[in-house]
Amino acid sequence: MTAHRYSLAHLSDDALKHGLATAIRNETASTARALAHIGEFEARKLYVPAGFKSMHRYCVRHLHLSEHAALKRIRAARAAIAFPVLFDMVADGRLHLCGIVLLAPRLTACNAAELLRAAVHCSKRSIELLLAERFPQADVPTRLAPLPAPRPCPAWAADQADAFEAQARATEMSSILAPGRVADVASPSHAPARPIVPPPPPLSRVKPLAPHRFAFQATIPQATHDKLRRAQELLGHRVPTGDLAALLDVALDALVAKLEKRQCAATAKPQRRIRPTRSARTVPAHVRRAVWKRDAGQCTFVGDTGHRCDARDDLELDHVTPVARGGESTVDNLRLRCRAHNQYTAECDFGVAFMAGKREARGACTPPPS
Repeated sequence: MTAHRYSLAHLSDDALKHGLATAIRNETASTARALAHIGEFEARKLYVPAGFKSMHRYCVRHLHLSEHAALKRIRAARAAIAFPVLFDMVADGRLHLCGIVLLAPRLTACNAAELLRAAVHCSKRSIELLLAERFPQADVPTRLAPLPAPRPCPAWAADQADAFEAQARATEMSSILAPGRVADVASPSHAPARPIVPPPPPLSRVKPLAPHRFAFQATIPQATHDKLRRAQELLGHRVPTGDLAALLDVALDALVAKLEKRQCAATAKPQRRIRPTRSARTVPAHVRRAVWKRDAGQCTFVGDTGHRCDARDDLELDHVTPVARGGESTVDNLRLRCRAHNQYTAECDFGVAFMAGKREARGACTPPPS
């Protein structure tokens, strides 16, 4: 009965679209109320008589939130207590919790109105760029070093919740280019260190520091490290200092040129003589170049709301009039589509069952859209 209650297969497309929008509005309103409760609950320290030493432990142990979810909500609640407009912004969906956590350390009575106005409906990435523009940071030092062994957790961390709190505080003080290193957290000298399961290695990331300046962080295997060292040796005359940032720029120039040549038929010397096309599905290089330039390297699908798909990766050439119906590989009959919208258009033209059969016959299923 419970599973059936959450099955929405019977809804029409319009009903599902409306229901999703309603559900999200209800969720954001509930989130704002939850933040208000967390903020007031922590202000009164009601977690203490409940038998918990911190609001974080209460949220994790009693409310059964994950460590990350609890930490994010507590930080957002504290910011909203200081700047109550944040409650309304969360409730009506103008700002998400990740955005509040990013903005909170920079908010002051003088800049809050302008900064929050600029962050409305921004993604996490956009808010990071916004903060980098307004609060530029110095460049991080370039370095290539092996990861140190995991640091044991402080002895007073009685369980994973305590360990998470300690590590979260330490991570805030650590350098972005020192993955695996955290600031020392004071602990009683007489208590032995108590190791816990080490966290997974940090994901690759590019963090904006200032306008047009970014910090790059990644964990690489030995083979990639060896390639970097070999590239430094071979590029000695072009990058005398062996600077990794300069090396990366040179390497990406070569990689982008190679990929653009393969995917977009980009070339510095296009051939004037056009060879005859052997197949209707074969797209001549000059046509491929023209289509990529016209569509600006972006998916051309426009949804029913007027929004053009912003995908610039996983792009394919799609025939406006399908080849199966006499379409040709000309500039006017080709357009850029991401794989998801290319498949969607084909299903609209030929039917879902037909396309599913075609994919099954090829022995490959369509990957889910990213």
